Amino acid sequence: KGILGGAGQTSSRIDLSRYEKLREAVSGTMSSFYKAKDIQTGEVVGLKVIDPKKAEPVESRYRGLDKPSEGEIGSKILGPNIVKTLRWGVSTDGQKYVVLEFIEGSGLQAIIAAGRPLPPARRLDLVRQAARAIETVHKAGFVHRDICPRNFVLEPGGRLVLIDFGLTVPDKPVFLQPGNRIGTPAYMAPEVVRRRQADRRLDVFSFGVTAYEICTLDHPWPKPSGNNAAHAALAHDSPPADIRTKWADIPEPLAAAIMACIAADPEKRPATTERFLGMIAGVNL
Repeated sequence: KGILGGAGQTSSRIDLSRYEKLREAVSGTMSSFYKAKDIQTGEVVGLKVIDPKKAEPVESRYRGLDKPSEGEIGSKILGPNIVKTLRWGVSTDGQKYVVLEFIEGSGLQAIIAAGRPLPPARRLDLVRQAARAIETVHKAGFVHRDICPRNFVLEPGGRLVLIDFGLTVPDKPVFLQPGNRIGTPAYMAPEVVRRRQADRRLDVFSFGVTAYEICTLDHPWPKPSGNNAAHAALAHDSPPADIRTKWADIPEPLAAAIMACIAADPEKRPATTERFLGMIAGVNL
């Protein structure tokens, strides 16, 4: 077995029947995800099985660039707000898989969709945790490319965890070239929508939209749906609704920082979520 990334994280060829599926699959963009039990160890894990037909159009864009696999990328991103990647590789029957720490909790998307406003201190805490998760991704040398509430889970104890690295790429210009319009349209930065060269600030934009939703349960622009999603993402060039109109008592530094993150011009955004955290360091609720 090859060992990469850290203790307990391995790349190996295994028989996936080793994992007893405890819960039906959740179908993702390029994979199916199961709550599963490792029969050998008794450990409950998350088992992600990649769909080659869905993954190929995305992965083909990086052919010849020596892009690491999703499992290898996840193994190198280590932090308290990051799901642990435990094992990855190709199964004995040729399926690409990733085994993850199983995060028990509520999806951030479901919490927002429920429409029950969170206490102000809770909003601030979740925004900070999400920012720290993205900071961890960037410091590891990657750009996430799909920051949105769907990719965060909130544990009962209050820890917010970033759970998916299916679209994550190394933080190098060659992986962020014009034309790679990848991500979730409602959270997609204008430079990605317009097929321009991008950098890690595309994650800052997506984080800003997510933070806005945590704080207001609403979207900065009319939210896209169905087949209108890609078209509606073009609206991100236009001014968003000011967050202060949806949370009248929001502390000014927090309002200013979130609005800066969703600026259409990347130059007007905080360069990193670390910078964002500095902008709101004095905020207490």
